[in-house]
Amino acid sequence: MSTIETDYLIIGGGAVGMAFADTILAETDAHVTIVDRQARPGGHWNDAYGFVALHQPSAFYGVNSLPLGENRKDTHGVNEGLYELASGPEVSGYYDKVMRQKLLPTGRVTYLPMTEWRDGAAVSLMSGEATRITVRRKTVESAYNSPVIPANHTPRFDVAEGVRLVPPGALPRLWLEPERPARFVVLGGGKTAMDAVGWLLAMGTPAEAIQWVRPRDSWLINRTCTQPGTEFFDAVFGGQLAQMKAFAQGTSPEDIFARLEEAGMMLRIDPAVTPTMFHYATISQGEIDALARVTNVVRKGRVTALTPEAIVLEEGSEPAVPGALYIDCTASAVEVRAPQPIFQGDRIVPQLVRVPQPCFSAALIAFVEAHYEGDDAKNALCRTVPFPHSLKDYLTTNIVNLMNQGAWLGDEKLGAWIRQSRLDGFGKVAASIDRSDAAKVAVLQEMRSTAPLAVANLMRLAAA
Repeated sequence: MSTIETDYLIIGGGAVGMAFADTILAETDAHVTIVDRQARPGGHWNDAYGFVALHQPSAFYGVNSLPLGENRKDTHGVNEGLYELASGPEVSGYYDKVMRQKLLPTGRVTYLPMTEWRDGAAVSLMSGEATRITVRRKTVESAYNSPVIPANHTPRFDVAEGVRLVPPGALPRLWLEPERPARFVVLGGGKTAMDAVGWLLAMGTPAEAIQWVRPRDSWLINRTCTQPGTEFFDAVFGGQLAQMKAFAQGTSPEDIFARLEEAGMMLRIDPAVTPTMFHYATISQGEIDALARVTNVVRKGRVTALTPEAIVLEEGSEPAVPGALYIDCTASAVEVRAPQPIFQGDRIVPQLVRVPQPCFSAALIAFVEAHYEGDDAKNALCRTVPFPHSLKDYLTTNIVNLMNQGAWLGDEKLGAWIRQSRLDGFGKVAASIDRSDAAKVAVLQEMRSTAPLAVANLMRLAAA
């Protein structure tokens, strides 16, 4: 068995592992080894459905040292007028570029693709050869919060013989089929289902040919409020101020979301249905208008079985249409995993320290690892932000989010790094504001002064 030495062993070459590696290389003289099951960097992007795209601006995604995209606005489609959203193939190509042009040229990176970490050794999935790796500093378990994607998902319901169920990635190859499906039945209420419905409509599918089995409706972030350009200051920081006020004044999770909708920060597909789910999916008004065209929506809980005769659901059933194509969008991108400390002796377990930004979180964790001493001090700057799985969870999520933000603002070194980080985005916009613009300065000041009130009220509501 061969042996190699490294300072940081990073298990997983996805978005989190790449962002951590990029920053730790920039801030230290360390050597890094990346062990990855995939044949190329990019993690789940290599297996994603062909029409997937970021749902937040490209400006906030990737690694700190290399921009993703061209910082341009889309001129057509449902994202018209807003900053570009990288497609899945663009993101995959970007990570290949990061590896070839940024990481490997340092001479301090060993990259082991098609390799699995087993019992202290890197085992090639092609040859079976094992390499023992001696880690001088720490092992980084970057895949702890890896998403579950449709291509690798096993349905949690019965599928009878004769029923055709496909993942969304199969849709672009329907031209190979001898006949067009009699109906498209989209299963799931999350962003993947929204993407599938949106793609079907964009490809010319009549809205009446689509049935949408939507167990729960979701609150959705208005993408206009997440834009990186200074011309969106009013929407972005006005939205953040409205959010802070909602946190400070809201009387319940439901009331907070209602206030955010009134302020234009939250959207929903059906104004007649109050959402009960929020997973930080981000959407444009153009997408909402398109999705609302599908009116055959089934709300009878989750699917329990598909038969040639019926769609069996938790709260009843629906008759099946012969020749229907079922599209399985029920994979939960973010599985429920217990938050744990990020710094654990000789282990680092990257998780969200700002939701919903995994790349920024991983880069910040790497910066803290490089410049601070002791797990207690590091964990105090990197509290794990739990991802919400209910409206009430949103309270705790933002309590920790705001506590982290307060700790960063109070630390001169970390605050300076955040202000120059391209993955932060909003900080640069705030820093670029003309201090003679009294109205904009007042918005920023009110946000800061409202933050303690927001935390106090969120803690009271969470306790209740």
